[in-house]
Amino acid sequence: MKLNFFGFPGRHGMVLVLLLLCLFFSGVTLTEQSPSGDAAARHVAASVRRQFSEKPRVLVVTSGQPGDLEFFAGLVRDLQATARVTRVDGEPSQARAALIDLSKGGDKLDVIAATPVTAAWLLFGDLKNDFPGLGNPRIFAPKSYRWPNFLKTANLLNIANQIAVIAIVAIGMTLVIIAGGIDLSVGSLIALSAVLVARFIRDYAGGIGASGLGMLLAAIAAIVLCGGLGAFTGWMITGFGVPPFIGTLALMLVGSGLAYLLAAGQSIYQIPESFVWLGRGADLWGLPNAVVLMGVLYGLAHVLMTRMTLGRYLYAVGGNREAARLAGVPVRRVLLFAYVACALLAGLGGVIMASQLKSGSATYGSMYELYVIAAVVVGGTSLSGGEGRMFGTLTGALTIAVIQNGMNLTNVESYTQKVILGLVILGAVLLDRIRTQGGGNKVG
Repeated sequence: MKLNFFGFPGRHGMVLVLLLLCLFFSGVTLTEQSPSGDAAARHVAASVRRQFSEKPRVLVVTSGQPGDLEFFAGLVRDLQATARVTRVDGEPSQARAALIDLSKGGDKLDVIAATPVTAAWLLFGDLKNDFPGLGNPRIFAPKSYRWPNFLKTANLLNIANQIAVIAIVAIGMTLVIIAGGIDLSVGSLIALSAVLVARFIRDYAGGIGASGLGMLLAAIAAIVLCGGLGAFTGWMITGFGVPPFIGTLALMLVGSGLAYLLAAGQSIYQIPESFVWLGRGADLWGLPNAVVLMGVLYGLAHVLMTRMTLGRYLYAVGGNREAARLAGVPVRRVLLFAYVACALLAGLGGVIMASQLKSGSATYGSMYELYVIAAVVVGGTSLSGGEGRMFGTLTGALTIAVIQNGMNLTNVESYTQKVILGLVILGAVLLDRIRTQGGGNKVG
């Protein structure tokens, strides 16, 4: 039995690469972190409750920084039953004036709850001598800790949300490439869909006063129209033998031109605030709605490719089109389905992008066809067709997102990022060629 030494890298190696990248960027972004907002309030409140059994007098000192209001609100919530909480907000001079007033009035102060910024003020260097009327208040501030910026919850959610459009469109691209084709039009279809949904909402659904139903119908119309263009391209490829590269290149130009014509070269922004629910909302466990939709679509696509006859047909057509035809596979219909599905998902990606940016513009989706193809190839799908996995594509999309995000966090300038991303894509293609020549199975 012949061993396939390249099977593991092709099927599971990118997961290992993704984990190694996460470990690397976690290490290089490890920094001192200071809790803020509600997290800082919980930490300080717990410390105060441990130190004081009776109801202490607490002065919260903040400086107007982001999260200070949440810090104060959290302390009031956690300490209102066991402490008397007041607040002073502003510059050191304002805090000094408040301490002087308390000292002159004979009000004893037990706790000064400070943020990491205010705790460093020289004002609190010698409270006992500077403000003798306060007694001997103790300063409580959230303790700092070391944690990677890369692994912050906000950053991880940002990675997932930013990759959602590329990952969703990559599902369709995976279908096309497994079937032995290619689709260069997805970036233009993203732009066209974004312009269409924004224009439909503005012109036919009531603009900024559009209802939920109106926005839903506008989104469906934009997606269906993109699917129609994909059907036309698939028909040209399957019915007239037009090479996929040429057919989808033509559609790329047509889609981009239509987007600019429909938008009149401008951004369309007359969209209700509620339209951002899909692109920016987070209703399920704090996960962005676009990310939840991405997960559902990948689950459905995985079932399609592993449990349904159509999935086996896609692998068969990509592996050997003539053999598939002789075996009774409806090759033309299978290919047509792949291109229509890819166009529909590109249309959905355009709707999500319009929702994220609350506008439609012909400039959206620029170069996305390259990022989408890169995600598919990095995920282990063979450009020669017949091999690939949906969760491999998801891994590839996340790998690209992690590389870009990590380089942004480490201040790698944009031109260098392009060079590195290009080398990653080239490496993935070389690995695919080596694996194919090494005798690996074509159906993954």
